[in-house]
Amino acid sequence: MRGWMRGWMRGLGALGLGVLLALLPAPAPAETYTAMLSVRRALGSEARLLRRLRAYLREESARLRRLARFYEKVQALHQDPKASVDNPLLAFSLIKRLHSDWPNVIYSDEATENIQALHAGFKEVEQELPGAEDLDGAARALMRLQDVYALSVKGMANGVFQRAGAARPPLYSPGRRVSLSADDCFHVGKVAYDTGDYYHSIAWLEEAVGLFRLSYGNWNPEDRSSLEDALDHLAFSYFMAGNISHALSLSREFLHYDPSNQRVVRNVAKYEKLLEMGTAVSTGPLRRPNGTHLQSRDAYEELCQRPAGQPSPEHLPHLGCSYETNGSPYLLLQPAKKEMVWIRPYVALYHDFISDAEAETIKGLAGPWLQRSVVASGEKQQKAEYRISKSAWLKDTADPVVRALEQRIAAVTGLDLRPPYAEYLQVVNYGLGGHYEPHFDHATSRKSPLYRMKSGNRIATVMIYLSAVEAGGSTAFIYANFSVPVVKNAALFWWNLRRNGDGDGDTLHAGCPVLAGDKWVANKWIHEHGQEFRRPCSTDPRD
Repeated sequence: MRGWMRGWMRGLGALGLGVLLALLPAPAPAETYTAMLSVRRALGSEARLLRRLRAYLREESARLRRLARFYEKVQALHQDPKASVDNPLLAFSLIKRLHSDWPNVIYSDEATENIQALHAGFKEVEQELPGAEDLDGAARALMRLQDVYALSVKGMANGVFQRAGAARPPLYSPGRRVSLSADDCFHVGKVAYDTGDYYHSIAWLEEAVGLFRLSYGNWNPEDRSSLEDALDHLAFSYFMAGNISHALSLSREFLHYDPSNQRVVRNVAKYEKLLEMGTAVSTGPLRRPNGTHLQSRDAYEELCQRPAGQPSPEHLPHLGCSYETNGSPYLLLQPAKKEMVWIRPYVALYHDFISDAEAETIKGLAGPWLQRSVVASGEKQQKAEYRISKSAWLKDTADPVVRALEQRIAAVTGLDLRPPYAEYLQVVNYGLGGHYEPHFDHATSRKSPLYRMKSGNRIATVMIYLSAVEAGGSTAFIYANFSVPVVKNAALFWWNLRRNGDGDGDTLHAGCPVLAGDKWVANKWIHEHGQEFRRPCSTDPRD
């Protein structure tokens, strides 16, 4: 099986993209939230549902118009004092209506046929629709953006991306402002509630309760929750947070709407007894949970919030821009546009490294093959909440554009990219609030799967930005204390290893959550074997 797969992969380079796409199965709906390409496909599914609903409304409107005409005809007879059943024709029509016309109207199959057609249309796209995991993942993405960018929950619910308690301009101003409904806020809070995260559940359920109160009595067919649901969950969240008096107040409000709910009646009695006993009440701020146990969380979030591309004054004299040929004939006619971003660690940004057309080709090649990105866990690889994206691997034989890009990387870096000295090109599409928390690109353990290539550790990284984003998505170097914004078509280069072969701890970096936009990158990881004379050891063993 593996041999057949390798052979088929080798042949992909000879296939046109259209033929390749035709051979692929339909994309799986799972993990829609982990790549914006999948989210855009979901938008197409909803467009198909809209067309079905429009057809249903058209047929139902026609049916209701016919019913209205029948009603108006009969109502007119009842209101006309001259329309007496003494008239044998009117008497006949009355008897006929009651015997056959009314049963035909009441028991008509037309409404059933219309709704069945709508159901059939839904069934056609049902397999493509996001699942419960996607909905929960999307809710966690909103909470991630709330945390990393210190956003106001009330602002987010109103469609404004404003930092909590800040008078500064919004971090992102969408062209069309979209507010969240009470039911939307309830679901985000419920996801936090179900995991015992009362820090987030309280903030989002407070918004849900406020919105439900404003619209109480108005029923929306799409809503799955109610004011009572929000009050119930918010009360228990406050109880678990130690604020018993507020839990009691909310529970009493719940009973105002549903006085027969015995469970809440018992909760009220329990809260009253605890307060009578003088149980301590916590009024301090809740601590935000650290689900991924990130030690550098504060530094990481500060860098993500910081306006990127602003080096500290002490670094300015050492930074600059230049045209580079790196001694390569490949670059003589079109030198690389190099911007030195940082000295230690060595980080350089090459502007206009790839063209728009090349970027679109690479995204198109990778799109059908995107799978949930994984992280190293000991000797295995697994999915993780601290990396939300999908990725695919492209060989240089996949397309001439990929081959030309690899040649360009080799020319700029001066490194040997021939197999097995470098990995295939990894193309990544970030998802909703997509991010990658602080990590090293190089292996920090000899048990890492990276060593299976038998070509040593990752000596260098080239990361190419294939798209622009509207907000967020910077690359933050945690210990070095700087970040690099997304620059479309630019390539970011850094050394992962020192010249002595040790990992450079200052290269701990992260992909900040994408606040708005569709972030694509292509990663090329180059290994240390084959580079012995291209990046030789220093005379200083500490270097």
